[in-house]
Amino acid sequence: MTDPTLLVLDADPPPRLGRLTGRARIAHTDEAQLAARLPTADVLLVWDFTSRAVREAWPGEGPRPRWVHTASAGVDHLMCPELAASDTVVTNARGVFEQPIAEYVAALVLAMAKDLPRTWELQRRGEWRHRESQRVAGTRAVVVGTGPVGRAVARVLKALDVRTALVGRRPRTGIHGPEDLDRLLSRADWVVAAAPLTDDTRGMFDARRFGVLQPSARFVNVGRGALVDEEALADALAKRWIAGAALDVFATEPLGPESPLWRLPGLIVSPHMSGDTVGWRDELGTQFVELYERWAAGRPLFNVVDKQRGYVPGH
Repeated sequence: MTDPTLLVLDADPPPRLGRLTGRARIAHTDEAQLAARLPTADVLLVWDFTSRAVREAWPGEGPRPRWVHTASAGVDHLMCPELAASDTVVTNARGVFEQPIAEYVAALVLAMAKDLPRTWELQRRGEWRHRESQRVAGTRAVVVGTGPVGRAVARVLKALDVRTALVGRRPRTGIHGPEDLDRLLSRADWVVAAAPLTDDTRGMFDARRFGVLQPSARFVNVGRGALVDEEALADALAKRWIAGAALDVFATEPLGPESPLWRLPGLIVSPHMSGDTVGWRDELGTQFVELYERWAAGRPLFNVVDKQRGYVPGH
């Protein structure tokens, strides 16, 4: 019996797949060759999860892989109508990024509450300026998105004694529905966007939503860049509708040096790194190998994405 062909859409450094030696024919491709190579693959590993090449290549002619795995939590970069309508199974990297992202959000909350960016700037200038900082315990947070990332963020914030409300696409025990969002936002000190990108969530944080927030509120996005109207956020910060913000994801990545977001007062910019801790690529590779072993043995896969919803159901 011929070993299945595993096609890897590469990024540097490539995944470590040594455990699959002799169990799969591993081929590598770049974006330019993906369309031509897709018909030869049984499995596609989207290691370059910043690429949108799958969306462009998938509608072509010929057979398509029976299974696609992306080394990311989001799947919007690869999903297209043809893939969504196909029998191909799609899985993601749920389980790798949640705790690191939650820790990163907590760090941002503490940094903004304790005015650490200003402290570092004053130190650089050699200027002694005593200030008062904000107590985090007892403040209110709204976390939008009830998947693993959102739940991990809520858990870590609660450990800081922050009163945290989770908002999902439908209400259930311990979770608010969309109809409660504006009311919760109007009282929030911290708003964390951790939702998947879908037709319902695209651009959900717009000028109206930023206008609902208190002038003392701060906004953090660790979900997807397109959840936020970036011009509206910039305007809200410039007009001091809100006290500050932190973005780790952007509508267009990488963020170009000409972007005004780099120089916007009150905004912390980081290069989509909130979930990337030392050894994260090895974790992604190990997770994929485990999934491949299950797939090759005919066992059920975990992290199966609902292709219509755009995320793994069950939360």
